[in-house]
Amino acid sequence: MTNTQNSVKLHATCVDIAGRGVMITGKSGAGKSRLAMELVALGAVLVGDDQTELSVVDGALQATAPASIRGLIEARGIGIIEVPVINRTEIKLIVNMDQVETERLPNLDVRSILGVQIPVIKRWPDLGFGPSVFLAAKYGLKKDV
Repeated sequence: MTNTQNSVKLHATCVDIAGRGVMITGKSGAGKSRLAMELVALGAVLVGDDQTELSVVDGALQATAPASIRGLIEARGIGIIEVPVINRTEIKLIVNMDQVETERLPNLDVRSILGVQIPVIKRWPDLGFGPSVFLAAKYGLKKDV
C-alpha cells in the first residue's frame, strides 16, 4: 500500500456497476480477478485489476487504475485479457476476499479509507456470490432487516 495525505494505492481490483464502484481486496490468489470477471460478465465495467489508486474528491472516495494496467485483467490459466474500462468510479462497496462470512444475514462492517467510510462484505463460499455482490452494488444493502 502506497499512501500520501490525500491518495493511496492498494493491491485491489475495482469495477463499476451502474455508477457505483466495488473494490475487491485480498491477497494474491484470493479470487479478486475471478470475482471481477464474474461481475463484468453480469454487466459491470472494469476500472482496474490488481492495483487501485484512490483519492478523495468532494468527500467521495474515487478509484482509478494505473495507466500501465488499464484495460487488462488476469485470467489465471488463460492469460491477460483486454476488456473495456471506465476511467473512474466512486467506491460504494468493498468486498474482502480474505475473510469468509459465516452468518446468513451478517452485520455490516465498515472500513475507513482516507477518512471515507465504506461498507465491507466478506466472501461467501457459494456460486451465487458474484450475482449477490452485483445486486448489492447496484441496488444497495438494506441496513436494518
